[in-house]
Amino acid sequence: MRSNFLILDPEDGIDVLKAFASAARIQVLKLLHTRGPMNVNEIAQALDLPQSSVSSNVQVLEEAGLIRTETQRARKGNQKICHTLFDEVLLMFKDSPRPTDANTIEVAMPLGLYTSCEVSAPCGLCSGEGIIGLLDVPDTFLEPARMGAGLIWFTRGYLEYQFPNNTKLMSGNLTSMEFSMELSSEVPGTAADWPSDITVSVNQIDVGTWTSPGDFGDKRGVYTPSWWKLKGSQYGKLKSWRITTDGTYVDGVKISPVSLKDLDLETHRSIRLRIAVHDDARNPGGINIFGRGFGNYDQDIILRLTTED
Repeated sequence: MRSNFLILDPEDGIDVLKAFASAARIQVLKLLHTRGPMNVNEIAQALDLPQSSVSSNVQVLEEAGLIRTETQRARKGNQKICHTLFDEVLLMFKDSPRPTDANTIEVAMPLGLYTSCEVSAPCGLCSGEGIIGLLDVPDTFLEPARMGAGLIWFTRGYLEYQFPNNTKLMSGNLTSMEFSMELSSEVPGTAADWPSDITVSVNQIDVGTWTSPGDFGDKRGVYTPSWWKLKGSQYGKLKSWRITTDGTYVDGVKISPVSLKDLDLETHRSIRLRIAVHDDARNPGGINIFGRGFGNYDQDIILRLTTED
């Protein structure tokens, strides 16, 4: 299952919000989401709307970045095929970045606020109150209730998170980018000896892989709720991927030559973090990601950016 989400800050997305301010355009988006790609004539016929009205609304949606179109040859001339780009659009008022010191900006990303995903079963999500959706059903990762997730697990695939590129707000030269999160392998039940290669990428560049030694269940996690069965994953290791000017480090140990220069952050509006277990991994042992209310650290996924004058 592969899905894409748009997280929209009202202050930055006025044009997109205006595109939603029309019942006809909402109908077009819903139709494309349900039926897949359609041409303008098919949309007009399905919605019982004039073709001229559909054409103008399609243009607004395309300019707002909510759909894409392509021109194909038809029996008589050309036809415009419309494709929807997002499965869900989420409206979120972003907090201002919280500085930890004069040269550091820290952003905490809730576990369920991923913007793209592709996962395979066994998989699931749960909040502090209970299971979200259905276990081992990848489509559950589309549930709006995922926003409250404190534990996520899957066997293969990835989750991608979109952080603001606050390097554009900072003075001085960027010296490090650090991601901190609590992770373990994933096996039905638990197994201390169950290695899994967990790869982190930034803006589609793999920065490094850490091999989790196992899926930890020897004791209840410090923050894991009492309703969560003891036979399930209880906690993970708090791991830090730190990308610097001379390479990438996990917990201070250099694992990759990928440096900040390789990420070319100046050309990106956002910082896209992908956490993955690749199909071709040597140790494809799945992944648990622990957030608030689970595990031993009670934290979100943390991004820290540090500069020096």
